[in-house]
Amino acid sequence: MQLKVLKNAGWIVGCKVVKALLTLIVTAITTRYLGVENYGLISYAAGLVAFVVPIMQLGLNFTIVHEIIERPKEEGKVVGTVMAMSAMSSLLCIVGVIAFSMIVNAGEKDTIIVCAVYSLMLCFQAFEMVHYWFQAKLMSKYSAITMLFSYVAVTVFQVLLVVFRASVYFFAISYSLDYLIIAVVLTVLFTKKSGQKLSFSFALAKQMFSVSKFYIVSNLMVTIFAQTDKVMLKLMLGNAETGIYSAAYNCAIMANFVFAAIIDSMRPDIFNAKKDSQEKFEEKMSELYSVLFYFSLIMCVAITLLSPLVIKIMCGDGYAPSVDVLRIAVWMTIFSYLGTARSIWILAENKQKYLWILNLVGAVLNVGLNFVLIPMLGALGAAITTVATQFFANVILGFIMKPIRRNNKLLLRGLNPKYVKNIFTAFKKNGGDVE
Repeated sequence: MQLKVLKNAGWIVGCKVVKALLTLIVTAITTRYLGVENYGLISYAAGLVAFVVPIMQLGLNFTIVHEIIERPKEEGKVVGTVMAMSAMSSLLCIVGVIAFSMIVNAGEKDTIIVCAVYSLMLCFQAFEMVHYWFQAKLMSKYSAITMLFSYVAVTVFQVLLVVFRASVYFFAISYSLDYLIIAVVLTVLFTKKSGQKLSFSFALAKQMFSVSKFYIVSNLMVTIFAQTDKVMLKLMLGNAETGIYSAAYNCAIMANFVFAAIIDSMRPDIFNAKKDSQEKFEEKMSELYSVLFYFSLIMCVAITLLSPLVIKIMCGDGYAPSVDVLRIAVWMTIFSYLGTARSIWILAENKQKYLWILNLVGAVLNVGLNFVLIPMLGALGAAITTVATQFFANVILGFIMKPIRRNNKLLLRGLNPKYVKNIFTAFKKNGGDVE
């Protein structure tokens, strides 16, 4: 793990830490202002939009870094093609979200409007794909600074919404602003830093889609067992129960930025290691698993013990039922991070064709358990379902399916704490350059 990789991770983590602090403040204000009902409504809209994000991204978010590394002289073409493909699919996804809401939530004017407005973020999110170029080039300080600026701007906007007592509609559209700002600024920076112009290639689009298509269904299945609980809670028990669960869920994943930064920053280094040797590649995969497991374990224990305080600070006394839900839901994060890291191994080893099986099983299990447990236990049942599904899909299935058992061996090897210790020992010993 070279110094440049660690510095790159530092920029991402630093930016995300600031975002987390801002989110902490805004969430504490907005959850109280919106109340359980409106917060549940926003969460429902977020769940619907999340369902179509994998379709909008076309799986390209998992392959773009690999393509940039493989095509250093065609970066403008790769990035431009990815943005164009995502933008076109985003328009279809927006129409789909609105149509679904009008059918399923017929007669619920507020729900339909909030879903429609919230879905606009899909278009901006498509153009925000340019940030993967900065990640691939280990130049995340530019995207980090840009994101920091956008987070501050959105935070100020949301606080003003509370001050002026704005309706829930304005809160729905506020979630699109950061994607818009990031997309515009990073696109300008890309043209200046890369020296290449954005362009579209149908041939390249076809070639990239032949690889990324395996991730569409896979990511959709992941989304199903990540978001189905919110949608099913809304449809089966209403906005209030959805709000209680969503408050706990959002507290459970409030440290996601740290783990996402670790994975994003190590991804280019792992792909480059694959070019050098299989042994080096597998060693770095085990390092990643080790860091993710032990850091997330510490986080889960802390949040479990401090859940009453976390809910009170983040959401207020009105969300007291969320405490027990949080104590359970937070444990799904360990298995979720391991599953995200597994996607790197799958792409590097060209095992994409097995993704849909892994995630289809997880999605079916999630929906089935939710149908049984939500009527019995409400939000608590949804939390139990999420943990069970993540564990089965991201750990147990890896032992059952022969083609991906090698990855689970690397995962088990990563459970040896020596990997975490070795990373920091080598970094300190070599003055910041860990090979």
